[in-house]
Amino acid sequence: VVDRLNEIAREKNITPSQLALAWVLAQGGDMVPIPGTKRRTYLEENVAAANIKLSKSDLARIEEVAPKGFAAGGRYHDMSTVNV
Repeated sequence: VVDRLNEIAREKNITPSQLALAWVLAQGGDMVPIPGTKRRTYLEENVAAANIKLSKSDLARIEEVAPKGFAAGGRYHDMSTVNV
């Protein structure tokens, strides 16, 4: 999945992070990504993702590679060892 998404990003001359942010933004006006960043260059890269427009074809390719729900599941594998 990662290799194929990297390939799509390369073809569009953007970073994989920008592809991910552009994808979230393409899901509708009620979706707001909240990316974290440590460096100004990454902040600028993230902001630039707002100007990336994914075509229906781009979105279809992404959906083919990573269909909605393919990564669904619990956040943690085993919580039995957590002391509370």
